[in-house]
Amino acid sequence: MFIIIGFIVVIGSVLGGFVLSHGQIGALWQPYELLIIGGAALGAFLVANPMKVVKACASGIPRLLKGSHYKKSDYVDILAMLYDVLMKARREGMMAIERDVDEPASSELFQKYPKLLADKPLMEFTTDCLRLMVSGNFEAHELEQVLDIELETHSKEAAEPAHALQVLADSLPGFGIVAAVLGIVITMASIGGEASEIGHHVAAALVGTFLGILLGYGFVGPLAAAMHHHAQEEAKAFEIIKMALVSSLRGYAPSVAVEFARKLLFSDMRPAFADLDAHLRGKR
Repeated sequence: MFIIIGFIVVIGSVLGGFVLSHGQIGALWQPYELLIIGGAALGAFLVANPMKVVKACASGIPRLLKGSHYKKSDYVDILAMLYDVLMKARREGMMAIERDVDEPASSELFQKYPKLLADKPLMEFTTDCLRLMVSGNFEAHELEQVLDIELETHSKEAAEPAHALQVLADSLPGFGIVAAVLGIVITMASIGGEASEIGHHVAAALVGTFLGILLGYGFVGPLAAAMHHHAQEEAKAFEIIKMALVSSLRGYAPSVAVEFARKLLFSDMRPAFADLDAHLRGKR
């Protein structure tokens, strides 16, 4: 919602200031300039990025409009799920959760959290970590190192769409200049004609520069930044899982391990200690 509001503010401010300065909105409508800028930018974007990143950008922008993938209630569910798993492992031994890890879809332990169970990347990360713990061949520092490498890979992959959009945003003013130069070429070819026609061509060329800068800094650049923040927020879910499981492997009680994980959350998504403790007490 705030993305749409922000774009409306950008458009309203730019066009409003232009109109109040006695400008004519129709003069800004230059479809051929848009074709040059948009087509060249799209072509360069396709050349610069593999299809995986292109698809991630295309699917990532609509997700931005829906807001954060994980709400505060989802983080509470993740912490509660980790608590349940660690409590069962503590009471019955690590081998007791082997079947839950191998078949999470049919596990009563995970079925209590249908939204998390439907989140395939999150569940794969969780069960893969637990599978390493069940094997019994990992020390806490070894598991932490493995998970750090996996999280770093996940972070780099999640950052690729935002980086690609930022590069596109940086290139748009340059393509605006390309459109402007082509407009000047047309203008030079019209010298000797009517002054109004020359003025029209010059205005169209300047609009090309204007559109390139506006699209780069007013639209695509902010989208890249929003996608970067979105990726960072989603990474927190994986980080708290790692923290809780590594802490448990170090010998901490499930409630303490979950508390360590809670500390990693951003302030706006972090449940209060008392609220989480009351929620977990209801499970004991």
